[in-house]
Parts: sequence; C-alpha cells; structure tokens
Amino acid sequence: QVQLIESGGGLVQAGGSLRLSCAASGRAFSSVVMGWFRRTQGKEREFVAAISGPGGITSYVGSVKGRFTISRDNAKNTVYLQMNSLKSEDTAVYYCAAHQGPGIQTTENYFDSWGQGTQVTVSS
Repeated sequence: QVQLIESGGGLVQAGGSLRLSCAASGRAFSSVVMGWFRRTQGKEREFVAAISGPGGITSYVGSVKGRFTISRDNAKNTVYLQMNSLKSEDTAVYYCAAHQGPGIQTTENYFDSWGQGTQVTVSS
C-alpha cells in the first residue's frame, strides 16, 4: 500500500483559496491514480477529484468544476488540490486516496490507500 500524508487544510473566508497537498511514499508514483474525497459531518464521504498516473486525465464532481484543480508532480510524489472561490458548503475533512494500477474511477472502493484527512473550514 501507498502511505499518504495530507497537508494544507485550514480556515478560510468564503471566496478565498486553499491548496491541499498529499505526499505519497513508495516507488512508481506515476502509475498510481490519485484522488481527493471529502466528508461533511453526518454525511457519506464523497468524491471530489481524481487524476491519472501520468496526469493527463482528470475528473471532478460537478459542484467543484471550474473552482478546484487537481494536479500532480510525479518527481515529488505529490498530488495537489487547488481550491478557489471556496463556499461554506466546501467545509469538510478532505482525504487523499490512491489506486495502484491503470484507469481512473470515482468510487470510494476503487482506491486502495487513504490519508488521515485534513480539515477545511470555510466561513461565510
């Protein structure tokens, strides 16, 4: 399994920006599909974004399209989630996830490894 450590969460005002980072252990990072999920208190964890190993394919949930950007630096074994125009409904614990293998999917059970989560709070 891949070990994942998220960072970059915090408190921001509505309309502001944050960038989350997720550092991954292990080799062959460029063959690992990476994703971001989030969980709001009392709700199921939901898919936010995913990116293919080489980085050429991305997928987003509709509510963040045009505001969030997922990217990766395979030389640094790191994936990012740039979050702009944040809204109060983006408040959640954000989790980084990894799947070793080809393809890109958006379901939670597709991913093999998970980080511990980082809190993002957007004040209105």
